Formats: sequence, structure tokens, C-alpha cells
Amino acid sequence: MHITNQISRVFGKFAKKPFPRPMQNLINKTYVKCMGLDMSEFKHPHEYDSLNALFTRALEKPRDIDTQENNFISPADSLISQCGSLQNDTLMQIKGMEYNVDELLTYHCSSNINRVLDGEYMNFYLSPKDYHRYHAPIDCQITKLIHVPGKLYPVNFKYLKKELGLFVQNERVIVECLKDDKIFYMVFVGALNVGQMVFDFEPRVETNTKPNDMVVYEYDDLYIKKGECMGYFKMGSTVVMIWEKNFVNLDNLTKQKISYGTIISTMK
Repeated sequence: MHITNQISRVFGKFAKKPFPRPMQNLINKTYVKCMGLDMSEFKHPHEYDSLNALFTRALEKPRDIDTQENNFISPADSLISQCGSLQNDTLMQIKGMEYNVDELLTYHCSSNINRVLDGEYMNFYLSPKDYHRYHAPIDCQITKLIHVPGKLYPVNFKYLKKELGLFVQNERVIVECLKDDKIFYMVFVGALNVGQMVFDFEPRVETNTKPNDMVVYEYDDLYIKKGECMGYFKMGSTVVMIWEKNFVNLDNLTKQKISYGTIISTMK
């Protein structure tokens, strides 16, 4: 097991442990203050029994989101680290750092690789202070989930600038989706101290466990509504969205901080 996975597992054990109430209140208060968390949409920090409960906090009331059928919304509160068009099969983790889409999506998506060549992509970076749940960006059908074991390098800007192919080295979960017979992918990338990625529709996924082979789950009749919670990261991380060619008009949001529910693209 790589050292990054070992560190993340140790941190995960600490984060999920409920400490005596006075100590837990101090831990939560310190984390909120140090990270600059905006708790206006959530319970008071003292109401969370562990750091994990604080990390994965749910909204106290549903957020207002765009409801137009043809608009994709951001799946998470995040910073857009990079977005644009694939150059044939190449996209960027950050400016100047390229990698190949077939490496990211693996051979389990090879039958659809030609559909995403010259398509669009967007990278969503969730920092440790962000709301960690991810939501469906549009009404769609989920056809496949692929769990790819890997390392757990940090995904902050420092590492994105120095570690070539970081997203294809790290553990990740690939979700294949259809909207009006057009395909798009959501790739959830693990990171240092992300003890687990959880998917509400697929409880069999177990991330940051013992190294194993890729696991593929396929679905015939799984549909999800726009804004529906898909799951959560147990700490900050990254989501990469990839659309097939001539599917969407993508807004240029690079280096902008956006909220879950913000319009990011419109179907053509």
C-alpha cells in the first residue's frame, strides 16, 4: 500500500472517532475557525459527533438551484481549476499539465472513447472547507460505475503543478451517465486524507481499503434527478466532468469559485 493511502487511513480513523463532548466541541470549533468554514447553511458545529460528521454535513434546507431542463449545474461547491475542450484525447489537470482521457476513464469505457474526443471538460476542486456532498448535475440515467484503486496524492494546486498525470494515478470512481442518448462522465478523484468516497446509489463501493482490482457495476434502470445527492467525500477532493463532442456549450469558469446549483453548461 502506498504511503499516501496509509496516511489517509490513519487520518480517517481519527476523523470518524467521536471524542468526549467537550473535546469534540473544541476539535470542531478549531477546525471551523482554522479552515474558515461558512456554517450559515448547516447545524452548529457542536452538533456534530465527529470530524467526519462535520466534513460530510448536509444542508439544513435544500438550496435553490436552476431548474431548466437543458442546463447542467455544478455538482459541488468548488473552485474550477481548469475547463475547456479536449484536444483530440488530451485534457489538462491544470494549465500546462496534460493527460489522456482514455487513461482517466480506463479500458472499461473504451467503447465510448471516440464519443468524448474533442468534447468538453471541467475540473471541480473541493477544498477542505467546502461542502463535501456532490449532486446530480442534470436529470440523467446512470449506466455504469467503475472503481479504480490507486494512490492518494494531494490534489491542491501545488501538486497539480508538479505531479504529471495526478488524476490518473489517484484512486477514483467513474460514473457513466446518459442524457437524451448523449454521454457524459463524472470522475470522483480521491486525495490525501480523503478516507472514503461514498455513493448513495451504490453501497458496494469501498474506497481507500486494501489494494484490489478495478470493479465495474452496470445498471439497466437507474435514473437520478437534477440536484439529488449522489454521495460525499470525507474531506476535500476533485470531480472531473467530461461531455461528448457537440453536447454542451460550456461556460468559461476557470479559476472561479462556484456553488452547487450554479449553471455550468447548456445542452446544444
